[in-house]
Amino acid sequence: MVEHRHVHHPSSRDIASGLAVLQRSDGQPSRALVTGATGYIGGRLVPVLLALGYRVRVLARYPERLRDHPWVNDVEVFGGDATDVAALQQALADVDVAYYLLHSLQMGAGFEELEQRTAATFSKVALDSHVRRIVYLGGLVPANDKLSPHLASRAAVGKLLRASGVPTAELRAGVVIGSGSASFEMLRYLTERLPMMVTPRWVNTHIQPIAVRDVLRLLAGAAALPADVNRAFDIGGPDVLTYADMMQRYAKQAGLRRRIIIPVPVLSPTLSSHWVGFVTPVPAAIAKPLVKSLRNEVVCHEDDIATYVSAPAQGWTGFDRAVELALTRIRDADVTTRWSQASVPGAPSDPLPTDPAWAGGSLYEDVRETRVNATPADVWAVVESIGGDNGYFSMDWAWWIRGAADRLVGGVGLRRGRRDPDTLMVGEALDFWRVEERDPPRLLRLRAEMKLSGLAWLEFTITADDAETSTLRQRAVFYPRGLAGHAYWWSVAPFHGIVFRQMNSRMGQAAVARNASLHSSATTGAA
Repeated sequence: MVEHRHVHHPSSRDIASGLAVLQRSDGQPSRALVTGATGYIGGRLVPVLLALGYRVRVLARYPERLRDHPWVNDVEVFGGDATDVAALQQALADVDVAYYLLHSLQMGAGFEELEQRTAATFSKVALDSHVRRIVYLGGLVPANDKLSPHLASRAAVGKLLRASGVPTAELRAGVVIGSGSASFEMLRYLTERLPMMVTPRWVNTHIQPIAVRDVLRLLAGAAALPADVNRAFDIGGPDVLTYADMMQRYAKQAGLRRRIIIPVPVLSPTLSSHWVGFVTPVPAAIAKPLVKSLRNEVVCHEDDIATYVSAPAQGWTGFDRAVELALTRIRDADVTTRWSQASVPGAPSDPLPTDPAWAGGSLYEDVRETRVNATPADVWAVVESIGGDNGYFSMDWAWWIRGAADRLVGGVGLRRGRRDPDTLMVGEALDFWRVEERDPPRLLRLRAEMKLSGLAWLEFTITADDAETSTLRQRAVFYPRGLAGHAYWWSVAPFHGIVFRQMNSRMGQAAVARNASLHSSATTGAA
């Protein structure tokens, strides 16, 4: 049995405490632009900068995905792509410090060229806009070692930004430990699910992990570096460990038995990534660059950043403490951002087909309606809880099989789960769905990111019939691509007749049960 201790959650103010702030000559607060705000680090950096008093602006390709973030009304939101000069000119106008937090964990053909071209465009516009500093989060670069494509690309981007003419601080980090990070979830699930494992040789590679809260502090503090500082800094926590050490120490923090780890020389990075993809929520396409990076020793060669950015009052966060904080956030359902919030490259991004342009094509629908003796709020609570460990209210084994089939063909499967057991945010991942629209207690629309011969959505609409009853309308929509798409729909249509009918009915029943439970509690409390 694990003993659950109270662990203080570091707030944005805690992380920012004691940091210097970039000053403007006119006495006004400095303005910071954050790119990648829909991602793991960017979404957490914004509130830290706000706590320091910066006027914050964000640039997002899909700004609608920021709508449910608690800080969205405190920032300026600009929509646009970082390769679009016009969008960059608008976003970088009157900006003092620009955070470049763009990097893809996917490694498709030409990704290095795309990353360098994006960085070159960004730095050129930043120079023309008289930005005073760029801050970039890169990766630790091992000395005298062949870099993985992932690390090589990050190093090339850092070099390009430093040569831009805008003073640049490139912070090079290794494995980031924090609730929701891809590296942490890979470590977590490997350790929890495999009490005994045959592992590749990279489990004996030395790593200097860093807590996400320390990454955020260093990023925020780097904004106020002296104007003549234009260089890379290695950043890491106080512990240097092997990956095997990290798994054993994670197991201890999680209250698990010591793991049996047997390294073997035969598992290539490709095989390792598929093994990681099978065991953890991190799909093989994202696990592959992480695994390839772990072949390199990622240990800091200097600690010069300490000259400029002070440590927090309690000191830099050790590995065990970072794991403890992350596990507490997971247990308390307080994970603010996750690696899966970034879009899956190649996944569909088209909106639900409602305009006339789609009318000429085939559009398949499966529609179910249930009248529910519960309020819209009760029905919404059930609808919003769908997926992850909560399941799908119908034949969960069939959903598991569909997720496993998706993983086999390179899709994300069901293992991305949920960020929070009760609430969703627009833009976040939910199993093999993406939350496309959320309007409580009226509408939830999910867009499929599984491998399909077409585009698919699952939509729930709730309408009030009277004060105590509602109608739950469930609609599955599929827009096929080619003959394979039509064949796919008709092959799964018989299963829809069972699964979707049962799902709609059971969600209604769960809402009625919830309504009855709340009324019972209210009556008991009044008595």
